[in-house]
Amino acid sequence: MKNALLFPNFLALMMLAMSPLPAEDKPAVESGPIQKQPWLQPDADAILKWQQMRFGMFIHWGPVSLTGHEIGWSRGRETTIDEYDNLYKKFDPENFDADRWVSIAKAAGMKYIVLTTKHHDGFCLWDTKQTDFNIMNSAMSRDVTKEIAEACQRQGIAFGTYHSVCDWHHPDFPRNSPGGKVRREKSDIQSYRRYLRAQVKELIENYGPLVTMWFDVPQEFDADEGSENIRICRELQSDIVVNNRAGGGLGDYATPEQRVGGFDIDQPWETCMTICRQWAWKPDDKMKSLAECLQTLIRTAGGDGNLLFNVGPMPNGEIEARQVDRLQQMGDWLAEYGETIYATRGGPYKPTKHLVSTRKGNTVYLHILSWPDEVIRVPNLPATLLNHHVITGGSIVLTTVDDEIEIRIPQSDRQEIDTIVAIELDQPAIELAPISVSYVGQSLTEGRQATASNVFQRSAQYAAAKAVDADNSTRWATDAETKECSLEVDLGKPERFDRAVLDECVEYGVRVHSFELQYRDGEDWKTFFQGTTIGRGLSVNFDPVTARHVRLRIHGDDGPTINEFQLFTPKRTKP
Repeated sequence: MKNALLFPNFLALMMLAMSPLPAEDKPAVESGPIQKQPWLQPDADAILKWQQMRFGMFIHWGPVSLTGHEIGWSRGRETTIDEYDNLYKKFDPENFDADRWVSIAKAAGMKYIVLTTKHHDGFCLWDTKQTDFNIMNSAMSRDVTKEIAEACQRQGIAFGTYHSVCDWHHPDFPRNSPGGKVRREKSDIQSYRRYLRAQVKELIENYGPLVTMWFDVPQEFDADEGSENIRICRELQSDIVVNNRAGGGLGDYATPEQRVGGFDIDQPWETCMTICRQWAWKPDDKMKSLAECLQTLIRTAGGDGNLLFNVGPMPNGEIEARQVDRLQQMGDWLAEYGETIYATRGGPYKPTKHLVSTRKGNTVYLHILSWPDEVIRVPNLPATLLNHHVITGGSIVLTTVDDEIEIRIPQSDRQEIDTIVAIELDQPAIELAPISVSYVGQSLTEGRQATASNVFQRSAQYAAAKAVDADNSTRWATDAETKECSLEVDLGKPERFDRAVLDECVEYGVRVHSFELQYRDGEDWKTFFQGTTIGRGLSVNFDPVTARHVRLRIHGDDGPTINEFQLFTPKRTKP
C-alpha cells in the first residue's frame, strides 16, 4: 500500500513527494473510446454481491515481516535492497495455518479476504512460473496463496488477490527502490507488461474464481494499459470486480486509503485501512480501539462503502493475539447487529460526526455514534413512519416537530459506541433521495466560501473548503511545522448564530493548543470565543453573534488540520 498522507514528519513528506496520487485522487479520465470498451462495464450482480458483503480482511504479509518494516516501501530505505531481496531465503513461518487465518476473518464477521500475492517489492506468494522470486523458493516452500484460497472455499469466504502493478524488483520495470523514485538505466516496459499479465492469468486460472483483482500503484500504466489489465481479468472471469488502480483511474470501485470515503451511492467504493498503523507487521505497533474499529465499519457502511480491514501477520505465520481479540470483538458486535450493516445501502441521511444511517427493505437504521445534545434532530423523511424501536435496547421517544424528527433516549440506554434506532416506513427506504443533516441544527457554514492562511502543499485535496463541506472524511490541512493559521468563512450575508462545532483530525496527535472564534467588524477582527484544545467533535456555545465573515484562528504546531468547522443558528423555541 502507499504510505498514508497524514504523517507530519519529514520522512513522510518525502514519501508523499515520491509517491503517485491514489487513484481516487487523480483527475478523472476523460470520456472517450476507452470508456466504451465492453469489458470496462462490471457484472451488476457481482458488484451488488460484493457490496452486500460490506466487510473484508486485507492481508499484507511476506518476508518483510522479518524486519518489522513496511512492505515494499522499506526496500532501499530502512533495509538495503540486497538485504531486502534476500529475506525470503530465511523466511520460514513455522506456525502458518491458512484455516486459522480464515477462521479469524470469519469470526470477525468478514465475508471476503484479499491477500497481497505480490507487493511493490516483487516477491510472489504463490507458485508462479514467471519468476523464481517466489514463496516456493523460500525456506517455507509452500504455496501460501493456494492454501488460503482453499481454506476460504472450505469455510465459505470469498477470496481475492492484491497484485501490484509496479514492481521495483523486476529488471524490466523502469523504476527501482526506494519508492519507485530511482529510474533504471535499462528496462523493457513492454516485456514487463507481458510478465504482469501472465501472472494475473495464473492467479485467476489457478486460484479463482476471485471476488476481486485488487491492483495497486499503476506507475508506468496509463488509461490504455489500465483498460488492457481489466480486459485480461474479464476475459478470464467475467464476474470478477476490479478496483480503480489498474491504470489511468479505470476500474469498478474507488479505493480511499486510510480514511473513510465520502457518501456515494452511485459509485461503488471500498475503504482500505489498517487495524494498527503499518500495513505489514511491526512490533508494538499502535492498534485501534474497539470504538475506532467499529465506528470505522459503521461509518463506511453509512457512506455506502465496503471496509477492507488490514492485518499484518507476524514472521512466524500467526496473526497477533491482540489483533485476533479485537477482530473477535468486532465479530461479536456484528453477530448482534449485523442486520444493520450487511446487505444494506448507505443513507438516506448523509453521514455526520455523530450520526450515520443505513437502510434495507422498508427500514432505516440510525446509528447514533455520539450525543452532542440531549436530543438528536434529523430532517423528517418523505414517507410515513410506521414504527420505531431501539435495536441496541432501551426506550425511545421519537416525535416529529415541524420538519424534524426528534429522538430522545435515556442516558442509561445509550451505547458507548453505537446506539441503533430502527425506523420502519411505508415504502422501500432505498427510494428516498439522500438527505443532508450536517450536525444538530441549521448549519450556516456548510458549502460556504472559505479561505485559509495556509494549505498543505497548496493542494486542493486539503483546501479550506474541505472544513465546511459537512463531510468528516475530508479536511483542511496546513503544512508541517505550521504553528499559527486561520480559516475564514463568508456566510454570504449577516447571519445570527450561537454555537459552533469544531472537529480536529487527531489520528496523529492533537496539534491545536488554543483557538479563537472571531467576526469581522469593518477592518477589525473581534474575538467572541476563546478555547484551548479542540480534539474530536468539540461543541461550544456563546452569546448570539450576528456577522457575515467569521474566522477560526489556531495556535498550535506540526501543521494543524481540521475536519469540520460549523456554525449554527439559535435553536427555535418550541411552543
